[in-house]
Amino acid sequence: MFETVARLNIPYIMMHLQGDVTSMHQKFEYSNLIQEVIHYFLEKIIVLRKMGVNDIIIDPGFGFSKTISDNFLLLKKLSALHILDVPILVGISRKSMINKTLNISAAEALNGTSVLNSFALMGGAHLLRVHDPKEAQECIQLFQALMAST
Repeated sequence: MFETVARLNIPYIMMHLQGDVTSMHQKFEYSNLIQEVIHYFLEKIIVLRKMGVNDIIIDPGFGFSKTISDNFLLLKKLSALHILDVPILVGISRKSMINKTLNISAAEALNGTSVLNSFALMGGAHLLRVHDPKEAQECIQLFQALMAST
């Protein structure tokens, strides 16, 4: 994939996960989740930059090869990923970390999604991947108003 991205000179969104498409929803053990996620991205960013790819976005991979507890820790420590100096995309919309924590269905997870999107913005997320664009835009507008206040 890296060779194709470099050859076509296109932006690349890189998501963290352990395993592959057949095992990415299994639970993996991390000795230090945040350090391991940073190391994962750092190694790949170095390779991409050497290939001339500079338009890189990272996605911490909420829900992929992580427990619910891992997902909450990752969201809580999201700002640590800024050390990589690339935009951060967060996709937590209607994820099982919301559904299972609140004991609700994905269809009922809009409020939880909005709350966690707000925390993602506070942690420095640059992009949100969402199922409900209007509500996500409202989160962004309120966050921007909060940050603009003096």
